[in-house]
Amino acid sequence: MEQGGDTEPVDLRADFETSGVRAVLDDLDRELIGLAPVKQRIRETAALLLVDRARKRLGLAQETPTLHMSFTGNPGTGKTTVALKMADLLHRLGYVRKGHLVSVTRDDLVGQYIGHTAPKTKEVLKKAMGGVLFIDEAYYLYRPENERDYGQEAIEILLQVMENNRDDLVVILAGYADRMERFFSSNPGFRSRIAHHIEFPDYENDELLHIAEQMLAAQNYTLSEGARQAMAEYIPLRRGQRHFANARSIRNALDRARLRQANRLFDAAAGPLGAAELSTIEAEDIRASRVFSGGLDAQRDTT
Repeated sequence: MEQGGDTEPVDLRADFETSGVRAVLDDLDRELIGLAPVKQRIRETAALLLVDRARKRLGLAQETPTLHMSFTGNPGTGKTTVALKMADLLHRLGYVRKGHLVSVTRDDLVGQYIGHTAPKTKEVLKKAMGGVLFIDEAYYLYRPENERDYGQEAIEILLQVMENNRDDLVVILAGYADRMERFFSSNPGFRSRIAHHIEFPDYENDELLHIAEQMLAAQNYTLSEGARQAMAEYIPLRRGQRHFANARSIRNALDRARLRQANRLFDAAAGPLGAAELSTIEAEDIRASRVFSGGLDAQRDTT
């Protein structure tokens, strides 16, 4: 079944190393806590592409696999970060020319008057060619309740490009699982073009605590032992309130904690402060959050 390609066998393990795929997957492990099922799906996709590339080298009959994807899960679960890594991986394996990520929402694609949507959508697609187009909350493209909505025009252009340019563009649709399912049911053209559906689970409480420490370390901050305990108590309380967004909510909480720490140091400082004092978040900086007091105020507090 060989058709004029190389006759030398392909060492997939060596290809895994030299292509840089291992480096991408290692970065994913370092940068993202948890998400074991997501990481496994990315590894499986990488294996598929490595084998596909090996078959191409040997001249075996093959066609470019459909690589458009759907990422479903709650906010703050790492979908954009994984999309960035996927763009890098696809570039290293030669499936996209540039490996860049263009991240958009409905407002970047859909116009507000007749004749506005097509040029907007085409301009975004032009920027994304050779890379990955990431459409967050993709279900907002389709608004059947509004007869004057122009989202359907954007959808039709996207579907055509996804089919005709799939060797030069990968589209990733992202959003809540239930809304994405309704979106696919209403737009079967998308479902038929999406080969990879990856579900992003919510983080566990201990994973969110690890994420908090990782975020602070990246800014040369640390939690005192008391602050670490306070954060461990904060996380399940915040999870039980409205608008919880996983790692995004943790980042917001840490921003507020740093604000409180800065004000505490400024108000109490009677002399020079060392690096340790300037870099340590204390328990009081966490426990001052309204999340600990409960009630309506805490429900409105997204940090």
